[in-house]
Amino acid sequence: MNNNFQNFEERVQYLKEKAKEVRVNIIDMIFIAQSGHPGGALSAADLMTALYFDILKIDPKNPHWPDRDRLILSKGHACPVWYSCLAMRGYFPMKELKTLRKFESILQGHPDMRKTPGIDMTTGSLGQGLSLGVGMALEGKLVKKNYHIYVILGDGEINEGQVWEAAASASKYKLDNLTAIIDKNGLQMDGFTDKVMPMDPIDKKFEAFNWQVMTINGHDMKEILITLEKAKKNKNKPVCIIANTIKGKGVSFMENIRKWHGKAPNQHEYEIAIKEIEESNDEIK
Repeated sequence: MNNNFQNFEERVQYLKEKAKEVRVNIIDMIFIAQSGHPGGALSAADLMTALYFDILKIDPKNPHWPDRDRLILSKGHACPVWYSCLAMRGYFPMKELKTLRKFESILQGHPDMRKTPGIDMTTGSLGQGLSLGVGMALEGKLVKKNYHIYVILGDGEINEGQVWEAAASASKYKLDNLTAIIDKNGLQMDGFTDKVMPMDPIDKKFEAFNWQVMTINGHDMKEILITLEKAKKNKNKPVCIIANTIKGKGVSFMENIRKWHGKAPNQHEYEIAIKEIEESNDEIK
């Protein structure tokens, strides 16, 4: 976005406030629907906020602009964070957020590019997003466009073998217009990722596939911005950003608790969650 910030600190503070709004919307949507996945949506909120309110080259008035950057939320069940960002950026009215998962809503339980303005790719079946990103990045190279592709994956999702086939392809074709971001929150539907199927060291795995790897605190807005800008300037290799995050970040009783992978809050929990987010002091943990 084009904002007249006096310095980097103002830019960061602006994004922190936007991330709060994104989190409030996530809780609000899921509470009204009484269905959805709060944990992984909250863990990705800072990353998605930085992308949609600062990094991405997009035009909400022209969602199909050929020169736009593309984003794929491969962990499609976390779509409330995507819908929140899109609505706040003006792709569709904010009132639509209250229709999440309702019959004939433009906001389905998993992202659908046929229904929702600003969705670049339908997702939901885990493990496919990076392959789709490789295809988009290849097209960009073939048609000599300078748009960038971002793919958000869960750390549980990278259990899928197709992810690693895509990683090999991205390296082969030197797709430096592709950035994969691993939302490493340590939890998946069936439990802690290191118990279900250990994937560490993730950095060494991507390095072995000849990717440029960067590791960050996925809730530190300064670090997120600096790293995303660095990734976009990288040459001759795709980039993997491993973002260490907290599942349910911003709501104390949801943080690092497995059941909040796919559970809606009740009225009491909803009120506590909204209050905690709105009163948070942006302390990085």
